[in-house]
Amino acid sequence: MEKFSVFIKNEVANTSNSMDLKVVLTTLASCIGDIAKATHQGAIGGHLGNMGTQNIQGEVQKKLDVRSNEIFIESLSKIDSIIALVSEENEFPILVNESREEGYVIFFDPLDGSSNIDVNGIVGSIFSVYKTKRRSDNELDLLSSGSEQIAAGYSTYGPSTMLVLTVGNEVTSFTLDENLNEFLLTHPNLRITRESSEYAINSSNHRFWEPPVQKYIKECNEGSEGQRGKNFNMRWCGSMVADIHRVLMRGGIFMYPKDNKLPQKAGRLRLMYEANPMALIIERAGGKASTGRERILEIRPENYHQRTPVIMGAADEVEKIIGYYEKFDSGELEFDSPLFRERSLFVDRK
Repeated sequence: MEKFSVFIKNEVANTSNSMDLKVVLTTLASCIGDIAKATHQGAIGGHLGNMGTQNIQGEVQKKLDVRSNEIFIESLSKIDSIIALVSEENEFPILVNESREEGYVIFFDPLDGSSNIDVNGIVGSIFSVYKTKRRSDNELDLLSSGSEQIAAGYSTYGPSTMLVLTVGNEVTSFTLDENLNEFLLTHPNLRITRESSEYAINSSNHRFWEPPVQKYIKECNEGSEGQRGKNFNMRWCGSMVADIHRVLMRGGIFMYPKDNKLPQKAGRLRLMYEANPMALIIERAGGKASTGRERILEIRPENYHQRTPVIMGAADEVEKIIGYYEKFDSGELEFDSPLFRERSLFVDRK
């Protein structure tokens, strides 16, 4: 099996500043290997439980959240071509080599799904690589749309540690050989089927969803006797990396839509270090990624911790939900009419 280092050397050979990018990506892989060791130690390593602090998101920090963040920062700060690091756990960017005229900025969620840590559930890391340079006013421009990503990836710390990466036009997956301490190529050119019979969503928020999402889920739950004419399975792991990984491996759709539970927030997931990297991976694997109203990769970011709705996966399923949003916003269909609610005398067959 091909080693990660060899794959990266060949993959970035024809890109500008290929040596710099190779160092960045191999360092990210090394960070993931180190976090895997800490994660797999569990209580033995003293990484379980809360820190008693909160991050900028107002979320309680787990010990492993903090340690994972430290691993990324300690390793990436040593790379000369990196200008800045932006983490979920830090309010402001960490400027590394700010005197450079241009270089890389790395966005990352050091440990996604940290609520799963203490129950030994699957967690992971997400990262995104951008090229950045100074504006005419000599200020660094660290915010770019997702379509400008140079590379993106995520890891899963589960029964095995896997690293999924897109650099170029394909999505490739590697598995950590703990004996060799090397990532080996195990899943080249991952692709997502256009159709699906599986969806991932937190159904406890059903009453807070917008009508287009409620309509879509209702149709899925009607099964073979309903409008879709087939049975769907629902899965929800509580970590984005686990649910997206399943979509990549066997198809499906992942949704964390806007809801009215916290109406002041545009969405639950963060654009720059969760939605954008995953959207790039999903699209390069043949899927689609949308908020329901716009393509995620085309959103112009306004701040480092901006939130967004997320609907991504099998292209046909995402397109169906987009169509429902278009009809709902235009007033063509009254999705929230009492006539079409459950236990009504009528059934929505539109």
